[in-house]
Amino acid sequence: MAVRLPRPHRFDVFLAAGGLAGGIVLWALGLHTSGSGVLGADWGLIPLTVTAGLELLRRTRPQLALIFGTFAITFDMFTPGNVATILMFTDLAYTAVLYGSPAAARRIPVTTGLVSLGVTLGFLVWWREPQAILVGLGCAVVSFGPAATGALVRNHHEAAETARLRAEQTALLAEMDRTQAVTAERARMARELHDMVAGHLSAIAIHSTAALSLDDPDTSRASLAVIRENSVAGLTEMRRLIGILRDSGGETGPMPTPTLDGLGALVAGARANGLDVTLDAGQGSVPAPVELAAYRIVQESLTNALKHAAPGPVLVLLRRADDALRIEVSSPYRPGDGPRAPGSGAGLPGMRERAALLGGTLTAGPGGDRWTVDALLPLAEHTLAEHTRTEGAVPKGTARTEVSDEEVSA
Repeated sequence: MAVRLPRPHRFDVFLAAGGLAGGIVLWALGLHTSGSGVLGADWGLIPLTVTAGLELLRRTRPQLALIFGTFAITFDMFTPGNVATILMFTDLAYTAVLYGSPAAARRIPVTTGLVSLGVTLGFLVWWREPQAILVGLGCAVVSFGPAATGALVRNHHEAAETARLRAEQTALLAEMDRTQAVTAERARMARELHDMVAGHLSAIAIHSTAALSLDDPDTSRASLAVIRENSVAGLTEMRRLIGILRDSGGETGPMPTPTLDGLGALVAGARANGLDVTLDAGQGSVPAPVELAAYRIVQESLTNALKHAAPGPVLVLLRRADDALRIEVSSPYRPGDGPRAPGSGAGLPGMRERAALLGGTLTAGPGGDRWTVDALLPLAEHTLAEHTRTEGAVPKGTARTEVSDEEVSA
């Protein structure tokens, strides 16, 4: 099967035609590079034509063009010589390095340099005259010079391409970081929104159900009072969160971060919603990220107790132990009871995410007649610094023990 050569570049066609036409003009005018030659001047048209034809391969087959060009320039030495043939050969040496393979780009300058040195030494030994150096210098100008220039240009192109690829990679990494930051912020805001509003909405749903199911004016009035209190509190927190999201010129102040000092008010609100809550928070300060996570875990646990717990006391215990804060929230559990209010299923996963982002663990499940949420949050500064950098990411390997119908609907 015949091998089809690639179509030459338009510039290469113009270069070949121009070199051939110029060489013919020089031949017609009798302008040669030397006054003598083993062969006549007409023989010089052969290497001229061959070299011009090889210019068509300077991009597509640069190494092949240089090999045959070397034979052509060698044959031209036995004729009076033509400047156009020499110039086109220098271009073949240049493009063989510029467009050839990486191995050829490294090998050709070294080879032409050694050939130039060998020609110089050979003519010095043969002629034993200083003029032999000029022959070696001419050989270097025709072969080594273009090859070295091609190597410099190629290195420049490769450095520019490397810089371009590095810039693209940097831009890609920056876009990935931006996307991850947006995703992390959305996850964080989703957790905050759920933790702030879910408790109020659950209380509203439960007390509205009680008000509708009982034909007792006093009970209905009390339920409506609780509904109003929770709806107002929920709307206030929603407005504050929306104001931060809109970032309306700084008119909305920053949302205060909940701390463990606010657990008393949180428990008071849970009691107002009908829970019998006992709080034992202990003493001692903890880092701010741990405070926020602990507050939200207790808040969500009380919300789940409001929706799922059987009648009875709810115990909230916080203790420092071995450079960690342990949080335990237990509530009465009766298998088979359905939730008193619908859930989104994001409560317990959100608590586990908060614990995992700080390098801690959280388990939740029934044990006997109690449902217990047990979280352990490390207090070491290096652990916090390592894990809070990933705030908003979905943690992997979050610990858990058992899963029940109540957990799924939480």
